[in-house]
Order: sequence, then structure tokens, then C-alpha cells
Amino acid sequence: MTTTVETSTVDSGSMLRTDPLTGQELADYIAASPINPAGLPTAYEHGNRLTAPGSRVDPIIVEIVEGTLASVEMEVETSISRTSRSPMIRDAHDFRAGIHDRQLRKLTGRSYSALVHPVVRDFPIEEMREGDVFFHNDVYESEGGIGHLPDMCVTVPVFAEGEVVCFVQAFGHHDDIGGACPGSMPSGATSVFEEGLMIPPIKLWSEGVPNKSALRIMTRNSRMPDSLSADLDAECSACLMGARRLSELFTRYGVETVETAFDTILQNSTEIYRREILSKIPDGQYVWEDYAEHDGVSDPMLHTQRITLTKTSTGGPDDGPRLIVDFTGTAAQAAGPINHCGDYVGGNFLKKWLAPILRNLADTPERMGELDVNEGIVPLIEMRFPEKGTLLTPEFPGPTNARTFVILRLLGVLAGVVAKAVDGRMPADQETIRYTGVYGKDRDGKDYLMREVLGGGSGGRYYSDGEDTIHVVPDSRNLPTEFTESRFPFRVERLGLAVDSGGAGRYRGGLGYEKHIRMLKDGHFMSIADRSILACWGVKGGKAGKPFQVTIDPGGPNEREIDALADAEVIRAGEVVRIRTTGGGGWGDPLDRPITEVVRDVSWGKVSIAGARDSYGVVVTADPSVSVGADAAGVDGAKADEAATIALREQMRAARDENEPFFDRGPGYAQLSVDGASSAAVDWL
Repeated sequence: MTTTVETSTVDSGSMLRTDPLTGQELADYIAASPINPAGLPTAYEHGNRLTAPGSRVDPIIVEIVEGTLASVEMEVETSISRTSRSPMIRDAHDFRAGIHDRQLRKLTGRSYSALVHPVVRDFPIEEMREGDVFFHNDVYESEGGIGHLPDMCVTVPVFAEGEVVCFVQAFGHHDDIGGACPGSMPSGATSVFEEGLMIPPIKLWSEGVPNKSALRIMTRNSRMPDSLSADLDAECSACLMGARRLSELFTRYGVETVETAFDTILQNSTEIYRREILSKIPDGQYVWEDYAEHDGVSDPMLHTQRITLTKTSTGGPDDGPRLIVDFTGTAAQAAGPINHCGDYVGGNFLKKWLAPILRNLADTPERMGELDVNEGIVPLIEMRFPEKGTLLTPEFPGPTNARTFVILRLLGVLAGVVAKAVDGRMPADQETIRYTGVYGKDRDGKDYLMREVLGGGSGGRYYSDGEDTIHVVPDSRNLPTEFTESRFPFRVERLGLAVDSGGAGRYRGGLGYEKHIRMLKDGHFMSIADRSILACWGVKGGKAGKPFQVTIDPGGPNEREIDALADAEVIRAGEVVRIRTTGGGGWGDPLDRPITEVVRDVSWGKVSIAGARDSYGVVVTADPSVSVGADAAGVDGAKADEAATIALREQMRAARDENEPFFDRGPGYAQLSVDGASSAAVDWL
């Protein structure tokens, strides 16, 4: 018999203090020991240097080693993408690779990856042999590195001089690993047992010989066994290839030289973030929170995710600066599948997941793009978790398949709390991942499943508009129309930008997708998405973007909107599914956006004439013979009536409330807030 955890019907953050600590209270808080309720389950001592402090290596060799690591990581990912079979891996590119040293530290920074800790916990390094391949997908046994069961992880040890010297790892989102619905992401799951086959760390290959019995068990539990088998073979083969490449590196330069280079790479990263990033955050404490809107089981509500950020100039490595990221105030564990196991290994995975947000503090966008996130950032960040039983500290067997609602939101919460510290010089919010798909019988009467990870618009920044239709998963993309139409019984009738979806601002939020799919046979539609009520917030006068929306048979006799969490919505042959993904939040006052830029957006079809007037106070005229509106691809001959625009903008400024919040959450927040308020207490500076 499975058990479920009782959950609160009130967002837990609403009754906690929202003002930061100061004075002696703050000093006492900084000196306190962190609470990490999951403890440190790994039996392996990790995180230490490989060589003695002060060890040095030729800087040119460091560059060669760093370049080789990046090259091998990319080669592993390229190999997987070219030899895998499922649309999610091969075409959508929802997978990534990583390289870790024998102290389990992540060396590469191009892509986030899982952890090696659970493998070494269960299989001591000294017992590993060349050709071994380890495998796991168990969320609770992964120590925070795996978020939901479809993410299956392969780990291969690298040998030099007969000893393990590092690890190559890859994990990806597989089409189906069993569970209550196709795709293994049941939106109404109340325990992890409904979500598919759980596999703790096992040895999938032993000294080059595959464990065919284990592979048969996995494929037997999948609705798409051929795809699963091919994808696993691709990942194992690619990681074994990566291990050979890295062995060559150690043979060329020697173990001590390469490991000294590893230490130097991570030490350099620590120093860069300490000097260029943490120095931009003033000492003090800052509080902010954001919310998931539903969990698939309970009625929509504010599932709070709160960060209290404390910056100190001392207490970090070499008594330099450090950040304390405290999640106290995060809501109770959800009944549905939006929980994430974040409190393992001191939050090691979450540190590397969240740290890319901090790169926005770099001096220039170009410099930001040069900064990798590897294990070098880990010593700079201390994480403090609430006790067991919250969204970030769930108790087994709490469901987790839609944990993106939490870990994606935390990226925005960190951006928001840092924005409070630096007067808004951070991007507005984005929600750039959601899973949609259809399944049923194809033209030959065989079962099919099409899953797609669709992106959305990123937030406006203090120097630029947000980007359109980006994907948070590195190198991921929407599925090619030519591929889907040839393989599945539907037709893609439109794929473009969702007009007016980007939040208004001096710098506009990026636009989301608009995609129309016409079914050629009866089938079912599924969706795992957040931000359908709440919106991506705007900052420093910028407005929220438009939320996610799915409409079936738009304009037809059976037009209906469906929930963002849906497993089996029936769609008939001939009906169209219209998907509109989220737009990013805007940055800065929309009335400060130059008139020429608004007119340009109208002519490009990113903003409608009505949107220009209502959101930016710009009166745009155009040739009346040209069709305009929500579905317009652009407006020829668009120009501004400058006199009318000046008058309208003055009128809009005069009508404003003098005490507007620093963050704009959009109209959906008032629907879910306890008292109908349009802003939270933490939204003012």
C-alpha cells in the first residue's frame, strides 16, 4: 500500500515575516549552522582538491585540458543525438552530458548534469573496472541529481594507470518508462509509484558486457521499448567513447598534471565568481518569493517558493564573500507531482542549477557568455533548507514528475531576490519549458506517442529585449514539422510567434510560440505546463507577459480551453489544437520605450496595433486595407501618430498609482491570493 503526505491548503509563505533581518539578529543568523534535512547520504568523501594546495601547472596545459573537456562533452552529446531514436532525445535534444573528477566535482560548464554521488555511494570506486557502465533514475536515490523518472542516467568511470580518475555521465528524458499514462508523467499522480519504473544505481554493463536481463526489465515496462532500447544503447556507447577520449588525455600528460589542471580550472572559476559576480551584490539580506499555481491534484493555489538571500563579504573560501540561500518559507509538500528532492548533498545539484542566473551580474553580456558554471561555484554558496515535508524537501514516495514547476520557478525567484539587491539589474521572468504532446493510433493502427518540449520568451533585461522562443535545456528545440508530419497522424498548420505575448516594458519580454496542430485521426492531447494562471513577472515598471494557453477547435463548434495539466484530452480528427506558450516579463517602464521601437514591433508582427496603444501608449496607424489583429504576421506601412501618442502617454502616466510595486505579476495573481491582492508583500523594495 502506498502512502501520501498531508498537505496544507494555505501557501506556507504567507504567514512568515517578509522583512530582512538586520543588526545582531542578522549576525546570529549568519553564524548559525545550516539545516539540511536529507543529511549527507553519500558514503564517499567528496569536494576536496585532487592535489596539494599551491600545486601549479603550465597555464597552456590548463587551457588544453579545459578545451579537451569541453570537446569531449560536446562529442558525447553529438554522438547521442546522432544515434538515438526517440523524438525527445534525437530531435528535441532533451539530454545533456557532464564530466566529473574522482572527487565527484563537475568539471565542465557548458551544460548542467546529474550527480555521480549516488553511484559511488553504492559502488565503491576501488571496485570499479574498465568497461563498467552504471545506471539509475530513482529520484530519491539520486541525491537530487535526477528530478523525475523519465530522466535516465548513465555513468562511466574513466581509468588511467589502472585507477579511476574521472567520470563521464549522460542523462536524458526518455519517451516512456511505464507508469499511469503514456510518457510517464501523470499529472494527477499522488505517489512516485504511479510515475514509472524506479531503478536505484545498478551496474548495467560489467567490464564491457551488457546486463541483458536488466535491459529487458526496463524495455518490458515501457510503451516504447524499441526507442528506449536504442536510446540507452546510444547513451552507453557515447559515454564509453568519452571515457576513451579522456583516458588519452591522461596518457598524454600524466595523471598528476591533468589533476592539477582540474584543480586549477575549478579554482579559477571560484575566483572569477568571487571577484566579478558576488562583489556586485551589496552585503545584507533580501527576501522574495514566487509560486507554482497548481499541482494536478488540489485546486489551484499559491504554492510558495521563497528565497532569503544573505550576502556577506567574509565567510567564503579564503574568508572571501559568500551567499546564503535559505528556502525557509517554501510551501508544504504538494499532493501532486510538482515536488523536487533538492536537499541532498548540501543542495549540490541546486547550486549548479541556480548559479547561471548569477552570471547576469557580469560587466557585459559578452562577459556573461564566457562564464561557465562548474563545481567552482559550490564553495561560494551555502544552502539552508526547511525541515522535511516541503516542495524542496519531499518525503518518499511523494510524486515528482512535474518538478519543473519548482526548479524552473526557483531560477526566477533567485533572479527576483537579486534584483531587489541590485536595483533591478537582472532579467525579468521567463518560463521556457513545458511538455505537450499527442498520442493514439497511427495510420497503420499502431500506438504512437509524440512528446515535445516547447520553449517560451525570456525576460527583458536592463539593456535589451528578451529573446523569443528560447529553451532552458541546452541546445533543445521544437520538433521539426517535416519529421512529425511524416511520422504522426497530424498536420502542423502554423508555427510562429504568439503576438503580444511578451510583457511590455522599456525592454520588452520575448515572445512565446504559437503552434497549430490539426489532427488527422482521433487521439489524445497531453500537457504538463505551469504559468497558465500566473504569468512571467515584469520588473522595475515592466509588465508581466501572457500566460500559457491551449485551445482545441478555436473558432469551431467545439471550441474549448483545456487545463495546463492534462493527460488524456480527447481530440477528434479535423480539430485543431492551438498552443500558445508564455511570453517573458518586461523590464522598465513601457511608456519609456522609444516610439520607433514600438512601431518596429508592430511592423514585425510582435505587437498588435491594439497592444501598442494599450501597453505602450503608442498610437499606430496603417493602411486600412491591410489585415491586422491577433493573428497578423506584421503590418505594412505602420507609423505612429506622434501627437496622439504624446497625449495618450501623458494621460496614462497621470492615471497611475504613485505606489506601484517593483514587480508586476499580472492579473492571475489576484485570482489565487488569499485576499485578492494584486501583489505580494515582498514585491516592494
